[in-house]
Amino acid sequence: MKFEGGCYCGALRYVADGEPVLKGECYCRECQYISGGAPQLFLAMPAGTFHYTQGTAKTYSRSDLEHPVTREFCPECGTHLVTRRPDMPLVILKVGTLDEPSLFGGPQVAIYTCDKQIFHHMAEAVPAYEKMPVQ
Repeated sequence: MKFEGGCYCGALRYVADGEPVLKGECYCRECQYISGGAPQLFLAMPAGTFHYTQGTAKTYSRSDLEHPVTREFCPECGTHLVTRRPDMPLVILKVGTLDEPSLFGGPQVAIYTCDKQIFHHMAEAVPAYEKMPVQ
């Protein structure tokens, strides 16, 4: 399957060609910062399937954490497109940046529900984990 997308202003474009390893929603506090308060919907794609076709992303990693993730975003409009974890060869692609978000289809799992807010609503049929499920 081919996923194409980009940022809000159009300066960054990407393609990810392949099958998602996981489709989910993350309720962690960090994702709430990025989203403005909501959980993040994501596709976890093998890193080799993803590349930028236009523009260069700006990156950010927290310096106060032992194993921080790297967040990639548009230097022009600030749209957060992907997250990369140092312990996983995956690109965590943000569903809202897809040209066709309907390709997501819905989450297979909800993670970091320990940080879920009272105003967040989860589908009952989706398996939920307080942290990351054991791999």
